[in-house]
Amino acid sequence: MDRRSFLKTSAMGGAAAAATTLAAPAYAQGKRTLTMVTTWGRGLAGVFDAAQRTADSITAMSDGQLTVEVKAAGELVGAFEVFDAVTAGQADMYHGADYYFVGQHPGYAFFTAVPFGMTAQELANWYYHGDGMALHDELGEIFGLKSFLGGNTGAQAGGWYAKEINGPEDFNGLKFRMPGLGGKALGKLGASVQNLPGAEVYQALASGAIDGTEWIGPWADEKAGFQEITKFYYTAGFHEPGAGLSVATNREVFNSLSPAHQKIVEIAASETHQWNLAQFLNNNGAALQRLQSAGVKTLEFPDSVWDAFGKASMEVHEENMGDELYKKIYDSFAASMKSSSGWIQKSESAYRAQRDRVLG
Repeated sequence: MDRRSFLKTSAMGGAAAAATTLAAPAYAQGKRTLTMVTTWGRGLAGVFDAAQRTADSITAMSDGQLTVEVKAAGELVGAFEVFDAVTAGQADMYHGADYYFVGQHPGYAFFTAVPFGMTAQELANWYYHGDGMALHDELGEIFGLKSFLGGNTGAQAGGWYAKEINGPEDFNGLKFRMPGLGGKALGKLGASVQNLPGAEVYQALASGAIDGTEWIGPWADEKAGFQEITKFYYTAGFHEPGAGLSVATNREVFNSLSPAHQKIVEIAASETHQWNLAQFLNNNGAALQRLQSAGVKTLEFPDSVWDAFGKASMEVHEENMGDELYKKIYDSFAASMKSSSGWIQKSESAYRAQRDRVLG
């Protein structure tokens, strides 16, 4: 549904609601099974865990009144079809990365990650104590969704490459897997950007269909097996400094739940957000050591590449500023990021630098 149709429908719905002001809300009774589709292949480290964690928590906290059945990518619909499946009522809810759905609206990128955007902590600050959650809801309302953050990978790696990157020109013609607005920025450097579901990335890299890929970070990347194909690994990336995952429920389904069950969905999602972030950060350090022991060469992009990433990223943002809601989200996001970063730089970042200096 486009925004104009949504507003028209909302006006009609508002008139109907006004005519039945005294009617009590109707909540579905008895035990229910909700179908959750995901953008993740079954067993993908961390991301599928987040979907399953959310589902299990909803079932447990509702004392079995709500049972959430998780369908991995391809089991009911394809990875990139989950958004349409839930808006159409084919499934009740999805778990995924909302930047896969920038084709529906580019504003969805902010609820996963945007290039040169927020770290995981900054995203949480904006989402839970700024405008983030309300803006996620405003965006979801257009498409008949009720959305919450439901996971976070932390800072993601710059990715795996068949050869070293010495300058921006090395991206020209490079076939690289990167979704979201980060992928659009990489395209401005001449890369042939591919948007592949996670379960398909290993085979594409192994076959030479792509020359490189970003995925998540050392633990998930090791589980995916990319080190079996190439040994050039850039550990810091510009595209996803703290990637959020989302739980979105069909809005009519969500509204049919009792207030207690609605709150359970919200709390299950937010608990998974923190649990999942800790899962990734707890496992990444040891995984990086194993990758290095296996001969993986860990690298950093030169400053010229970072500068090119920055220029391309701002061009992508500028191209979307004509959309009123995108600009509204961007302005809120940028203001919160600046505010959060100002204190974190002077406190935690300074402390970490001194800790490393003192303890070695």
